[in-house]
Amino acid sequence: MDYKKIVLSYSGGLDTSIIITWLKEHYNNCEVITVTGDVGQGEDELEGLEEKAIKSGASKAYILDLKDELVNDYIIPAIKAGAKYEGQYLLGTPFTRPLLAKKLVEIAKKENADAICHGCTGKGNDQVRFELAIKSIAPDMPVIAPWRIWDIKGRNDAIDYAEKHKIPLKINRETNYSKDKNLWHLSHEGLDLEDVKNVPNYDKILEMGVTPQKAKDEETIIEIEFEKGVPVALNGEHLGLVELIEKLNKIGGENGIGILDMVENRLVGMKSRGVYETPGGTIIYKAHSLLESICLDKDTMHFKQIVSDKLGELLYDAKWVTPLADAINSFVDKTQETVTGKVGLKLYKGNIIPNGISSPYSLYSVKVASFDDDTEYNQKDADGFINLYSLPIKTIAKMKNL
Repeated sequence: MDYKKIVLSYSGGLDTSIIITWLKEHYNNCEVITVTGDVGQGEDELEGLEEKAIKSGASKAYILDLKDELVNDYIIPAIKAGAKYEGQYLLGTPFTRPLLAKKLVEIAKKENADAICHGCTGKGNDQVRFELAIKSIAPDMPVIAPWRIWDIKGRNDAIDYAEKHKIPLKINRETNYSKDKNLWHLSHEGLDLEDVKNVPNYDKILEMGVTPQKAKDEETIIEIEFEKGVPVALNGEHLGLVELIEKLNKIGGENGIGILDMVENRLVGMKSRGVYETPGGTIIYKAHSLLESICLDKDTMHFKQIVSDKLGELLYDAKWVTPLADAINSFVDKTQETVTGKVGLKLYKGNIIPNGISSPYSLYSVKVASFDDDTEYNQKDADGFINLYSLPIKTIAKMKNL
């Protein structure tokens, strides 16, 4: 296709660094406009990115602050749902992809671009996440995925291409992990991690914290306050969620919290191994779960666990904008109407230990539960309950003895 103007999702990493040059080579010196989302990856990754994009051949470079939108539209719904993928992964990468895709479409329309380009590999989940999100907003927008059409076969080939064209990189062949960092997490894939027999060299790869063994030898006591399922305060100080997550990332990292070594089932069909750092998110999920334990009735809580697992799968599989995801989020919002209160935690060498829970909507009654108080629970009533509850079992037992 004779594309004259292409909008590129640009991180400044290995893949997108070489893609600007590649696009101009293969699409008749087309105009390339880069779009970078500040999703909390930090100043180190963003510093000099606009200058680098322009020097690499881009005509214009957008850098957009998306942290608040990331929190409000993607992280908060997942926190309220307790959504995880395969019971462990806290969805750090899936959070950002539909948001970045949305901005790519907005800039493409603003600039009258002919196509959108991303640097996702043909083996990964992110290509699906980007393209499904784009199709949900601009179904006829052409998408270029170089990894699916160029001659470059792997990351070493990509480094060769960069060296040949004198494209500056912040990595080398020995530190060439595939990483994704944002406000919520940092992921590590590739190199020695591709062999599941290898134990991760945590001293080499961890950036957001330390291992439990190297965490300080004293407990850290914190309190998180929630309103309708959303964390709003830390240690009595009301904060915006971006700042609250940043502070918990620091606290959690110092205490060895939130390190996950996981083999997951990718959307495209293969198994993949990754190491994830999610210190603040791990603390928030634990606190939220503890608060729900006193605020939700049994039936709601048990059913919510089922739909939470399903929502985690939908979000991982790029199905953010689907009727089922919308329906589950509506259900979750209803369940969170009474999830308000305070949760105390002790953090110690990778452990998150409950340290007191309170809520004005608590369903926990000391008078009902206490072994020393029968004023609101008559133990004699259990006779009739057990007789009726056991009736089907007794009937089956009598039938078998005939």
